[in-house]
Amino acid sequence: MVERVLVVDDDTTVRDVVRRYLEHAGYEVELAGDGETALQLMAAHEPDIVVLDLMLPGIDGIEVCRRIRQRGSTPVVMLTALGEEEDRIAGLQIGADDYVTKPFSPRELALRVSSVLRRASRAYEPRVVRDGDLELDVAAHTATLDGMPLQLTTREFDLLAFFIGNAGKAFGRAELLERVWGWQFGDQSTVTVHVRRLREKIEKDPAKPRRLSTVWGVGYRYDRSSL
Repeated sequence: MVERVLVVDDDTTVRDVVRRYLEHAGYEVELAGDGETALQLMAAHEPDIVVLDLMLPGIDGIEVCRRIRQRGSTPVVMLTALGEEEDRIAGLQIGADDYVTKPFSPRELALRVSSVLRRASRAYEPRVVRDGDLELDVAAHTATLDGMPLQLTTREFDLLAFFIGNAGKAFGRAELLERVWGWQFGDQSTVTVHVRRLREKIEKDPAKPRRLSTVWGVGYRYDRSSL
């Protein structure tokens, strides 16, 4: 089945270039020039992934990403300008899966889209991982805490599954980028943002984490619950 990509950008030239590269890579592409149109297209036919510019007229990209996350776990790759670090971090905090900085190489964007889709559809061996009241069904790609569903993005799920599978070991941010998401380069603040988001979802007191600890001078370590 051909995977569908929704490209949301108010720049006609950017939309056209991205469309041509993605179609050449074998994807079916839909285009939207503003946030409202993007949300209407998503409601009519859910895409497999969204390429989303943050700077949009009307409903901006941050709000579009927030509404996408309220709907489900459709992967989102953000397009951000070079100086929009705060917006980029805000996008990651509300659940974007990746980002590409403008000006960008359309070929790189196509590779990022492929990488995010591959992570989202990765075939896992059927198994359930438990840590006290926290349970991950790795095959179904679902998680629960105290019996209640956890809304995790693909990237958050992969990071949490890696931590639980390597409990008691400390990992640096660069190592996590490579071992969890296959990046040999990238913004290490991405790891920091996703660790913070995981703490907000799995810790009773995110300010005093008991599962996902900071190891000063190294990175992070997952400690199994005493429950």
